[in-house]
Amino acid sequence: MTDHSTPPHGVYDLVGVGIGPFNLSLAALCDGVPGLDALFLDRRPAFSWHPGLLLEGTVLQVPFMADLVTMADPTSRWSYLNYLREHGRLFPFFFSERFHIPRREYDHYCRWVAERLPSCRFGSEVTAVEWDASAEAFAVVHRAPGGSGGDREERVLARRVVLGVGTTPVVPEPLRPLLTPAHAGRVLHSADYRTHRAALAAADDVTVVGAGQSGAEVVLDLLRRQDGEGRGGPYVRWLARTPAFAPMEYSKIGLEHFTPDYVRYFRTLPEAVRDRLVREQWQLYKGVSEHTLGEIHDELYERTIGGGRPRAGLHPGVEITAVRPVEDSGGRGYVLGCRHTRQGTEFEVRTSAVVAATGYAAVRPACLDPLEKLVDWDARGRYRVGGDYRVALDASVTGALYVQNAEMHTHGVGAPDLTLGAWRAAVILNSAAGRTVLPVPDRAAWTTFGAPEPEPEPGPGTEPGGPGVQEPGARTGEAAR
Repeated sequence: MTDHSTPPHGVYDLVGVGIGPFNLSLAALCDGVPGLDALFLDRRPAFSWHPGLLLEGTVLQVPFMADLVTMADPTSRWSYLNYLREHGRLFPFFFSERFHIPRREYDHYCRWVAERLPSCRFGSEVTAVEWDASAEAFAVVHRAPGGSGGDREERVLARRVVLGVGTTPVVPEPLRPLLTPAHAGRVLHSADYRTHRAALAAADDVTVVGAGQSGAEVVLDLLRRQDGEGRGGPYVRWLARTPAFAPMEYSKIGLEHFTPDYVRYFRTLPEAVRDRLVREQWQLYKGVSEHTLGEIHDELYERTIGGGRPRAGLHPGVEITAVRPVEDSGGRGYVLGCRHTRQGTEFEVRTSAVVAATGYAAVRPACLDPLEKLVDWDARGRYRVGGDYRVALDASVTGALYVQNAEMHTHGVGAPDLTLGAWRAAVILNSAAGRTVLPVPDRAAWTTFGAPEPEPEPGPGTEPGGPGVQEPGARTGEAAR
């Protein structure tokens, strides 16, 4: 039986709120660290990672080494390779020559870890995080399962709290009034696609909104629900505000935006520059894998054999401006008011259902309300986050509050990416422990993202490339923190 008892001194060193991949990574790296008492809480009954999009054939967009621990501690027993060994699948994996693993398998791997970590407690919803000045610790209040089927309220103390509450689905404003039970299964976010998959496949016309990976996977899945000649199944319409259905940046040098080097560089930029960069770099984190785009093209190509025409439409550069439900001889459906952003033209389309594959956004959890006046928010109500992912708090708070995947505005496009997950968790772990538990790299990229440091004048006994010459791209002093 898992032991979640209070540590002997009565205060946890670290409590994590939410158990998604990022806090699960931290929990795995904390496991077995001497002198560190940690507890992780999540309201769900068990670990679950984007269940609405665990479609057959979909894969992670990052290599398998971006698991929970490997990029920080490849010797950990919680690695993906050890998961394969424990399940007797190392040889099949070796022969499959996979670099990008099935999404369903990643979910199963994470569940395997979460079920075995003694620090993880599910079915416990955190309702409040308060600062207890008398105890010099955070009070984390949560509802825990009771012995007679009811819940009981528990309160634990922690010197450090790590928020890993994830993100919430984003839906275009015109669609939000229709996210009601009356329109369930016909207007939805892609996060719920798998739940309503069969009904959508039986509809006459489905409109998918959003040019990212989720939108592409929904489009591909619906195209495959058509019969071999494209006559059965729904007409599939793909709308997106972006000027193109573009592939994700996946060049070896381009991927260096997901390194500690880029994070350090990004943090040195003015806030206005950072905000602009995040918008401009959408292809780094919102593009579609080249493989998925190729599969969509192949499906459409098949439909043209023998003079056929695909029952599909791809429309980039289009935003939805209005939506109204209709019910007439054609059945129930929706009329979408649309505008082409480049041409400035407006038009309408009729559809049976709408799937908004429009991404996710960081949220401020309600449990943080008691700390609202103690957090140093920026002008836009966002966390001010330090290099070690610690949130700026009022000087009266001696504890530490950290965030995971809520810092894109301060740390760049790598915030939601699994590539940096284990590295970020190691940075937080080292900061929380006050010592180097796991070493993190000083240099990981070939790219010099900022201006190069001036090379010192050669002195007596200084050889080119020796200790008196700084490597191109290396950073020292303030920029390195």
